Amino acid sequence: MKTIERKIPHITIGFWIMKICATTLGETAGDLLSMTLKVGYAVSSLILIGFFVLTLFSQLAAKKFHPSLYWLVILSTSTAGTTMSDFMDRTLHFGYMKGAAVLLTLLAAILVFWKIKFKDLSVDNIKNRKVEVIYWFTILISNTLGTALGDFLADDSGLGFAGGAALISSIIGLTVAAYYFTRISRVTLFWVAFVLTRPLGATVGDLFTKTHEQGGLNFGTVGSSTVLLVVLLATLFLTRPGTESVEIPSTESAG
Repeated sequence: MKTIERKIPHITIGFWIMKICATTLGETAGDLLSMTLKVGYAVSSLILIGFFVLTLFSQLAAKKFHPSLYWLVILSTSTAGTTMSDFMDRTLHFGYMKGAAVLLTLLAAILVFWKIKFKDLSVDNIKNRKVEVIYWFTILISNTLGTALGDFLADDSGLGFAGGAALISSIIGLTVAAYYFTRISRVTLFWVAFVLTRPLGATVGDLFTKTHEQGGLNFGTVGSSTVLLVVLLATLFLTRPGTESVEIPSTESAG
């Protein structure tokens, strides 16, 4: 099987900052297209899935790691995930709990297939095209799941946007503590953190964009998306190759 050069970033503090920014921007940008511009969930999903496919093929065709391209694909999975989740939960009337359950089952199936087929779920060990494709579809489903979970926490659980964000932040904090103070598989903890940062982005994005009457800060989808894009680009510049000074230990040896 043909091997490829490493085309994903090392797991650093900068990686997690950009992941949260990108997923939050995915929430606000997805809402901007589907609700503010009134394109609708179904059409928005088709547009953004097309955007995801375009960026994915560009990433797969690349011969080496390009930070801007990588984060563009992450952003495309977040925006597509937002509208796909909203289409399932609202247009198809699945509801947040049923939609999240379907997506969680699909995510688990993909991870089980990945583990059985390639024996290793570590993102430090993506060395061929087939694994790279599975990696990106895992991210797409995890970001779609995260939207449904974030919406459930914000709307159905009674916690509200701020409460939902606080709860997810606490769970992420426990995941970080488990990383440094337990022997739990680093690969498992990575995927737990990766999934959880999406509902964090969903709840924070809604907190920024929703009106005061809805429990939000009323920044709007345009203003919030603009600010988040600036932060993402600034972080990308500051953590470009050669400047990432704080690297998280490899997950490869931890299984």
